[in-house]
Amino acid sequence: MRLLIALGGNALLQRGEPLTAFNQITNIRRATAQIARLTERNKLLITHGNGPQVGLLALQAAASGLGEKAVKRQGLPSSPPMPLDILGAESAGMIGYLLEQELANVLPAQQAITTMLTRVVVDADDLAFKHPIKPIGPLYSKSEAKRLAARHHWSITIDGTGYRRYRRVVASPKPQRLVDSKPILWLFEHNAIVIAVGGGGIPVVVSADGKTYSGIEAVIDKDLSSVLLAKDAAVDLLMIATDVDAVYTD
Repeated sequence: MRLLIALGGNALLQRGEPLTAFNQITNIRRATAQIARLTERNKLLITHGNGPQVGLLALQAAASGLGEKAVKRQGLPSSPPMPLDILGAESAGMIGYLLEQELANVLPAQQAITTMLTRVVVDADDLAFKHPIKPIGPLYSKSEAKRLAARHHWSITIDGTGYRRYRRVVASPKPQRLVDSKPILWLFEHNAIVIAVGGGGIPVVVSADGKTYSGIEAVIDKDLSSVLLAKDAAVDLLMIATDVDAVYTD
């Protein structure tokens, strides 16, 4: 069978766990041990979320390391925080590397495994840019969330899991198409396990003449992007691994 396994960001980091390298590797090892069991008779594509990871990178970027006053005192050039599309690429590379390495540790040496950073086209006029709903980063108390929102001009909302905690939310436009389908599918057809569409993909918009792409501040829902990849690759089954206790409707 042709399978696409979509790992949620919280499937790679248990909800409420500190976002440490040790915790992520521990969870990824648990996931890859199960994924490895599917490789003998199936061709695999793997996608993953990045909500906790990209949120932490954004928080670190906003903190600016030494802080603005220290930077000025030392005569160092100040630098603005990296935009979300670049942070998304960073987190996709980081998680892809961990998945790739832990899979390689449990699969035969001849099995090809690779990570593909994946650009995903979105509409710059998508209403999501006016109504951010995608949660990223760690959970905060109400007072912490308010303080950070005021300091960094964030939008925040209550986490929808009954924890009575708050998270930052960002724009999550609908993905329209994958820019990098061709190399992903070539590798897939040649029996490589391909880790792609990390964090929902890197959001880009197309110029009016359709010739150039540029990044845009957003985080795309990885399930929606995974559906696009599942269609492009004509998979037999899309599996979404998450940490919720059931599938909800309405």
